[in-house]
Order: sequence, then C-alpha cells, then structure tokens
Amino acid sequence: MVYLDHNATTRPTAGVVEAARVAMVDVWGNPSSVHRFGQEAKHSVEVARGRVARLLGVKGGGRGVVFTGSGSEAIGLGISGVMRAMAGTGRRVVVTSAVEHSAVRELCEQLEAAGMIELRTVGVDGDGVVLFDELGEAVDDSVGMVSIQWVNNETGVVQDVGKIGELCRARGVVFHCDATQWVGKMETRVDGDGDDSAIGSLIDVLTCSPHKFHGIKGVGVLWARSDSQRRVRMVPMIPGNQELGRRGGTEAVPAIVGAGVAAMEATEWLAMGGDERARLESMRDRLERSIVERCSAIMGETVVVNGGGARRMWNTTNVGFPGLENEALLLAMSERGLCASAGAACASGSLEASGVLVAMGVSERIGRGSVRLSMSRETTDAEIEEGIEIVCKAVEVVGRSMV
Repeated sequence: MVYLDHNATTRPTAGVVEAARVAMVDVWGNPSSVHRFGQEAKHSVEVARGRVARLLGVKGGGRGVVFTGSGSEAIGLGISGVMRAMAGTGRRVVVTSAVEHSAVRELCEQLEAAGMIELRTVGVDGDGVVLFDELGEAVDDSVGMVSIQWVNNETGVVQDVGKIGELCRARGVVFHCDATQWVGKMETRVDGDGDDSAIGSLIDVLTCSPHKFHGIKGVGVLWARSDSQRRVRMVPMIPGNQELGRRGGTEAVPAIVGAGVAAMEATEWLAMGGDERARLESMRDRLERSIVERCSAIMGETVVVNGGGARRMWNTTNVGFPGLENEALLLAMSERGLCASAGAACASGSLEASGVLVAMGVSERIGRGSVRLSMSRETTDAEIEEGIEIVCKAVEVVGRSMV
C-alpha cells in the first residue's frame, strides 16, 4: 500500500502505540480521584500536557493547554466558548474565510442560525489566499473573533497568520487559528516575541488534532492565551472541573498520553532543522511535477495544481485533471494500492466540486477532477515513485472509460 492521505490521518508511531497501551493496561485510574492510583493517571495527563505545550511553544509548562475529544470539538469550544463569554458586549460577529474546514464553517452557520452570532465570510484569491483588504474591511467594532485556518487541508495553502494577528491585535479582536495542518509539521511559537508572528505569537486561540502528526484518534487540543495582558475568556460547552474548568468529563488518558508522545517526537523531528523539511518538499515537488507532465501528455490537456501559486505546506498537493471525475480516479487508485482523497463530497452517487476550490474560482470541470495527495515525515522516495506510476495509470484508465 502507498499511503498519500496524511492530511486525513497519520499512522501512530510505535512509541505512541506503546505509551497508549501502557496507559490502558497499567495507568487506568480516574485522573480526578484523590488516591495514589488516580493521581498516577493525572500525572500522565500533565506530562502529556507539558509535551504538547512545548510543541506549541508555550512558556511556563502546560499553561492554557486543554484536551478535548477531537480537533472538531476543540474548534467548537474555541469559537462558541469565546463568543458566549462575549455575550452582551456588542461584539457578536465572527469573521472567517470562504475556505475554512467544515468544522469551522458549519459550526458558525449553526451558531448564526441559533441567533448566537453574526457570521461574515471573506473571500480568497485564485490560489486560496485570504483577501487581506476584504478582511480589514470586515473587522469592525462589532467583531468579537476572527477565525482563519493556518493551512488549508485540501490545497496546503498557508495563510499569513502574522499579518492577520497584527490586524486582530490592532482592532482588539480575538484571533482563533485552526492549526490542524500546521502543528507537528512546522515550528510553532505561540509565546514567542514580535519576531515570531509568522509562527504563531499573535494567535489567541489555537486548535489542533494529534492524529494529524502521528498521534491517535480520540483527542483534540485547544490552547488559549492566558497571560495577564491578554487573557482569553471562555465559557465551557461541557461544565466540569476537568481540563482547567474548560472541558468537563473524565479525560481519555490513553489518547492523551499518546498525544504527548506524538508531540515529543514531533518536537524532536522539528529540531532536526529545515533541511529535512526541504528534502520532503522536494519529494512533493517531484510527485507533483511528474504527475502534471505525464498526465498532461496522457490526456492531451493541461493538468493543473490548485493553489500552486501560493506558499504551501511541504506535504500537500492538489492536482486537477480536467474533465475526469475524482471519485472514479480515487477508486482506480485504490484498486492499485494508492490511498488518496478529494475535497469533494460524495453522497448517494452524486459528486459536487469542493467548496474550497469553488471559492478559489476553480472551474467545475477541473474541480470535479481534483485529487489531494498528502505526505508525512515518514513518506519514502519509493512510495513517491510508485505513487506517480499509479496516478498516471489511473488517469489513463479513467480517461479511456469516459471516451
């Protein structure tokens, strides 16, 4: 199997699996219990919290780090919790972009339908980069929060969180960043100085999901700024004393312990420096370039890279095959051992172009034929070469079937 769907999830490392196993077998007490066995479980949770904090660049231990049940739940707490805390202040508007993950977009739509917030959506350019002038016009005195993703899950396009953060600070607005596709792949420093704005020092609320960087599923992470000068207030969705009083319910200790080990391993990998990431990016570029060149020749039509003109995460490419159906392409790839995905939603046999690509102005003909390929730090050269061959064969087979 060639797995190039790491933006969907990653393989837990051996260290993560073993740590979670030990937590299930040997440290299964309730972290809220006062006896020694329960306190051993609590200690395991706090060790994990500290490791995640180091990955995020938090100073002072695990301050502000909250574990939830998933990345989507963390987003829900981050947005609805902050906006509920702002009730009665006159700041009831949330500003977001047209290319956000459904966990943000659909949540905001539900909150607006319930009368809890007013939603404003700003557009993006042809590469999926937020239109900053439009964002600036949208952020006025009625805005409580701006929620913009760091990296798009479909295209890998990176937003300028430093510039967005500066705008939010100047307007007195909370900046929430869905960092699901950034954390663990690039350095993060939420407690950095002014020179670190490009890596998160102006973010107020950050959410991410450890299973995107070789952790296990069932745990999400929220970090909220808690320093004396800029403390983010938040009303919990689930009341309780756990998780700093922000997320009630008994903690999923094995998943949290696994998240801690995944964070520790990611921190160690990032410490290797930029050369390793550059090597992986060159692998992505080779994958992309070979597919575009060879498949354009096979189809007699230019294959395109969606978002290719913007800065992108080193692991992601989104390739559009004009006139083909991505569902058929993905099935043909899967039959040959390649795991990939598309931004399109398949329901009852109908296929719609990705909302992200539509917002970017990608034509339906290209959007319906777009496929995402995403790597991890474990991806090998051999997998890239085999992946190229499988994609080209799938394009050839699907193309023939549509003649």
